[in-house]
Amino acid sequence: MTVTEPAPATPVPPLAARARSIGGSPVRDILAVTARPEVINFAGGLPAPELFDAEGIAAAYRAVLEEMPAQALQYSTTEGEPGLRAALAARTAARGLPTHPDDLLVTSGSQQALSLLTTALVEPGETVLVENPCYLAALQAFGFAGARVVAVPSDAHGIDPEALEELVVRERPKLLYTVPTFQNPTGRTLPADRRAAIASVAARHGLWIVEDDPYGELRFEGERVPWIASYEDARDRTALLGSFSKVMAPGLRLGWLRAPAGLRRACAVAKQAADLHTPTVNQLAAARYLADRDLDAHVARVAGAYRERRDAMLAGLADALPAGSRWNRPEGGMFLWARLPESYDTTALLPTVVRQDVAYVPGAPFYAGDPDRSTLRLCFVTQTPEEIGEGLRRLGEGLRA
Repeated sequence: MTVTEPAPATPVPPLAARARSIGGSPVRDILAVTARPEVINFAGGLPAPELFDAEGIAAAYRAVLEEMPAQALQYSTTEGEPGLRAALAARTAARGLPTHPDDLLVTSGSQQALSLLTTALVEPGETVLVENPCYLAALQAFGFAGARVVAVPSDAHGIDPEALEELVVRERPKLLYTVPTFQNPTGRTLPADRRAAIASVAARHGLWIVEDDPYGELRFEGERVPWIASYEDARDRTALLGSFSKVMAPGLRLGWLRAPAGLRRACAVAKQAADLHTPTVNQLAAARYLADRDLDAHVARVAGAYRERRDAMLAGLADALPAGSRWNRPEGGMFLWARLPESYDTTALLPTVVRQDVAYVPGAPFYAGDPDRSTLRLCFVTQTPEEIGEGLRRLGEGLRA
């Protein structure tokens, strides 16, 4: 009897080119490596869990599930629960930007809002402008869309409007992405005069603005700066993104976007293809929380604690970082940006530092173009002031080693 060898299986088709070319998040990779409880982790952008209003959130969920279980557990509209959109519109209007509930689309975190906007606006090969350095997940989203990403020259205060105008004229980009308040990764805030100038550039040259504001409510000092979206030149061309992740809890995965009608409708269609709608029970619970609790008072308590933690980090940096290092003093948010002397490569140094049971994020991955390898991002909100002091001591030992 002759035994016939089975024919070799034909390989499955390859992944899409965009999936092969876009890497994972370096921050997520670092968090996986530093998950040991003994590590003091300045790498993550994680809010402090002990400051969550767990009792208030739990009460909101109980009330929703007891009083309207059929609605809470059912499918919902893509645009979002009307009660939540009404509450969000009222909060936005109270902060200086008149908003109707129908101006808003509720999303599964503001990261989904960014993804939907990219889907709706960006064709492969089109140019997108970003800050320098830029939020990592935005670079990922634009990379998956096949965009050509170009960094706008920036300084300690953010985007240089004159450099922006030169790039817009030369590159003919589709959109500008910016986190103008307490930016990730630098913690810097764009001054009002630059916001007005950016709005003017967008109006003169035909440019969409995507204004991401996940940290704006976490202000410790100084005066609030108006959204770019509130300037007359920008109102018909700005998508404003918001989130409960940093002020309520990231596990709720609740964000939203405010955009002109045509763009908002296109994002709603893209969302239908992505997840139909953001979980109903989460939306109803958030709306109930806003009705029953004082979110602004809670945010003020959180910001007070974060200010103490920022101050603890600022107090210890001079001893932790090498002579000649520079760093900023953010007026709010979660991050501080440091630049070591040019001879330091923070990516190469990270494994040595992690052996001291402390971690940071190297600055290089945040750059769309040539990176400044001497930079690093430190998150100051997840640890207590005492833990921050110990973490900086370990960081100093690691850098000296």
